[in-house]
Amino acid sequence: MTTGPSPCVCTSLRKAARAVTRVYDDRLAASGLTTTQFAVLRNLARHGTLPLSRLADLLVMDRTSLYRTLAPIERQGWIAITARSARIKQADLTPAGHAKVESAAVIWEECQADIVGAVGADQWQALETQLRTLVDLSRARTN
Repeated sequence: MTTGPSPCVCTSLRKAARAVTRVYDDRLAASGLTTTQFAVLRNLARHGTLPLSRLADLLVMDRTSLYRTLAPIERQGWIAITARSARIKQADLTPAGHAKVESAAVIWEECQADIVGAVGADQWQALETQLRTLVDLSRARTN
């Protein structure tokens, strides 16, 4: 019996990422945030003021995509972007941003619990470990 080629890892992961993002985006819409905007705010809440290059690295985003994500949340007053030096800009969460991420976190936690519950906690933990390995592998190959 001959088997065909295995499904493309990249395509499979991108399809899953788009599907899961859609679920989170639908839920977070009530907060006025997208999943990506929430991730930015949450990372700033966790880590404090960050150079934009470090924030992009934490989110595994290219800088152009990060800048497009930052513009609307800066206009809303949820983050402040300042020059750390002539070449380095940094982002910081404002008090309004802290309030926004805290209120949206309730929605996120409900969505997270629903998805983990559907997948199973043990299965999710195993998958998350494998996904982290893929991210680490990608970083090792690009550095």
